[in-house]
Amino acid sequence: MGGHAPQPQGSNPSPWIVRFAPLVAPGGSVLDLACGGGRHGRFFLDHGHPVTFVDRDLSGIADLRSNARAALVEADLEAAPWPLENQQFAAAVVSNYLWRPLFPALLAALAPQGLLLFETFMRGNERFGKPSNPDFLLAENELFERCKDACKIIAFEQGEETAPRPAMRQRICAIKR
Repeated sequence: MGGHAPQPQGSNPSPWIVRFAPLVAPGGSVLDLACGGGRHGRFFLDHGHPVTFVDRDLSGIADLRSNARAALVEADLEAAPWPLENQQFAAAVVSNYLWRPLFPALLAALAPQGLLLFETFMRGNERFGKPSNPDFLLAENELFERCKDACKIIAFEQGEETAPRPAMRQRICAIKR
């Protein structure tokens, strides 16, 4: 299974996502991929965006079923076909999850000028704990390399961080060409 670290329902959105959220077109649709408790999708809902939440277990967002602007899609992203064929989004958010075979479908799901906000763990994280499986840890510069041809890179960072806990992380904000 992918390197997914579920988030408690009430946890705050990542500062990286919040920092670049204003670049999403007003009212533009947002994809929260491998959403867990939906902390990022909830942030975008609160800011007027329709959000499609995708995860293999929707129990962390069951309270959103009655929200007219929330679409809940239950899908095993690693064992089933891409569940959003022919859908495009103004933004896609991926946090604490990595399944490399999804990159082509994820980039195709971005509308022209769509924003990709992606952050997860990278190699070296194994010394701090989980995830430690190299299959779920990005290589150095991997997000940049995977995005540079299809997107204009707005910001990229990687390396060791100490908060909220010690980890090796990589982040990108990119706009689809």
